[in-house]
Amino acid sequence: MKRISMLAAALAATLAWAAPEYKGQVKAEEVHVRDGVGHLMQKIREGKKEIVVAYLGGSITAMNGWRNLTTDWLRKTYPGVTFKEVHAAIGGTGSDLGVFRLGHDALRHDPDLLFVEFATNDGGAQPQAIWRSMEGIVRQTWRKDPTTDIVFTYTITHSMMGDYGRGMCPRAASAMEQLADHYGIPSIGFGPRVAAEVKAGRLVMSMADAEKETAVPVETPERDKAIAAKLAKEGRILFAKDGVHPAMPGHEFYLKSIVAGFTQMKDSRPVDTAAKLAKPFVEDHLEAAKMVEIEPSMLTGSWVKLPATDGKARAFSGRMGDIWYASKPGDRISFKFKGTCCRIYDLLGPDGGQVWVTVDGKRAAQPVARFDSYCTYHRIATLWAFSGADGVHTVEIEVDKDQPSRQPVAFRLKNPAVELAQEKYQGTKFWPAKIMLIGDLVK
Repeated sequence: MKRISMLAAALAATLAWAAPEYKGQVKAEEVHVRDGVGHLMQKIREGKKEIVVAYLGGSITAMNGWRNLTTDWLRKTYPGVTFKEVHAAIGGTGSDLGVFRLGHDALRHDPDLLFVEFATNDGGAQPQAIWRSMEGIVRQTWRKDPTTDIVFTYTITHSMMGDYGRGMCPRAASAMEQLADHYGIPSIGFGPRVAAEVKAGRLVMSMADAEKETAVPVETPERDKAIAAKLAKEGRILFAKDGVHPAMPGHEFYLKSIVAGFTQMKDSRPVDTAAKLAKPFVEDHLEAAKMVEIEPSMLTGSWVKLPATDGKARAFSGRMGDIWYASKPGDRISFKFKGTCCRIYDLLGPDGGQVWVTVDGKRAAQPVARFDSYCTYHRIATLWAFSGADGVHTVEIEVDKDQPSRQPVAFRLKNPAVELAQEKYQGTKFWPAKIMLIGDLVK
């Protein structure tokens, strides 16, 4: 009888929790105060000497723009406080990576305020995937420190103008708004203000012939001068050269939205955020997402750790920590973990190779290139290894003897036939830095 009662209680608890459904696009508003930033304001009122503000996001946040403008505004508004800025943004990445790197890039600095900006780079993700990673970010943050206030920010691109022109949030921001409602997280949308300026004819989203969704802004001095002259003559302002990454006037519009939000939230009072963790929004949230170090015992072959003087180490070790390097066929990394998900935090680059991924003795049908159509330069990426049933899994990743085709990047080059034959585009290199897990390593 007791066992039946226990089963009935478990069933009742399961039935009481209903998986959320995406409700569709929501009305776009510049500010949703919700529970505000009460912990931050209390710390300021009580005279805390140093406030740490972390910015987690993609390339729009990585630019010198709304991020540092916001920090400067906070310093001017509260001159008795020292504001320390933590730059935790990486171009071309979304919340699916953000939830794994949150601890290393932001939480280890003990932020008092965390801005989360992924509405643009999550634009192609399904709402359920967005909820899993964004909720993981929320829960990791409050699990570490319930007094860290979180603000969701939503950037706007040329491709979103149709939605914002109708007064609606795009799908990614709409999904994030549902999660923000659940946890009482304030949000600041940059879209309504920008869309209103475009509608009024005072702002031009892009002067490019076609929108270019790149991980970094494209800048050509001659083109910039021509655009500036044309717009000045017409009395208009350019928002973004590529329709995505704002020029400084565009970032200044973003700052106006930030100021509007914090003006409305200045009288916020603290709320019990720890209590909110009792009821998750989705059951399969990624609160457990983390990164673990690669150990020398996992490596077989000609591996070396990039020295601090190496150009890639100087560029990426601040984000990635120690970076390992292999280039010879047969070099491999192998380990076991217990859990449901495993990826490798690594680099892509013009001299990147391709690797074979083997999980639980089953090798993938084809090697995975550590190179793509953006690889005129090196950048941070992730290599999928496993996602599936919980259990103990064995992972092996081995450098292939052949380099991947470099043709995907040819359209970016002035003389592909000559440039692709140069040393820059030769190699079978692999640069892993961390193991990304939902689970734990098995020693």
